Amino acid sequence: MNKTSVYKLTIIVPVFNEEANLARLEERLTAYLPVCPVKACVLFVDDGSSDGSLTGIKGICSRHTDFMFISFGKNAGLSAALKAGFDYAESELFGYIDADLQTVPEDFDLLLKDIDEYSMVIGVRSGRKDSWFKRIQSKVANGFRRMMTHDGALDTGCPLKVFHSDVARKFPMFKGMHRFFPALVLLQEGASYKQVPVRHFPREAGESKYHLWNRLWGPLADCFAYRWMRRRYPNYKVIDSNIE
Repeated sequence: MNKTSVYKLTIIVPVFNEEANLARLEERLTAYLPVCPVKACVLFVDDGSSDGSLTGIKGICSRHTDFMFISFGKNAGLSAALKAGFDYAESELFGYIDADLQTVPEDFDLLLKDIDEYSMVIGVRSGRKDSWFKRIQSKVANGFRRMMTHDGALDTGCPLKVFHSDVARKFPMFKGMHRFFPALVLLQEGASYKQVPVRHFPREAGESKYHLWNRLWGPLADCFAYRWMRRRYPNYKVIDSNIE
């Protein structure tokens, strides 16, 4: 039996070369799970780390029964890591948080309050602790994406989200599509999402995996890929069936 099936929420944590953050991550997640509003577990997805992250993840999982992991043979990127989490977890809800702890597990409570009413609830980073240059890049990229997709999302880069699993599994997860979750939700018949302010903290350890290309130019190019895909997305609603 897939162990995640006995939980209501699987918190998916993509990890790429975050060895320096794992001790803090273990501390925060182990403190949060017992007080989470729903029964929750953690699924680490090691994205082909070249440092000691995988060894650290295995150590954490050996100490806590509510922690599990999968690992890639080589780095495949954030969209692939999230897709693997969606593919392997069998809980009713999926959560997503980054390993750098610039957002914190306790703020899942803010998203879970509304998840019964929406297909997805996403965080919007308030009081961002990034450099002014990163904030400008993010503002430009988010503005261009909204213009291209009309999704209304303020901060798709916020790494704190909760999804209904049946909705998340329908996302066409091409490389870079993690930036378009609100737009992808709106492609699905009857689906909706809500945005909720969450806290943001400075990175305390490790190095950011984002730079000018994958924070700005890459996402801008991906907008055109999304527009192409949207015109060809098969959308239907079954109104009758005799399948039991």
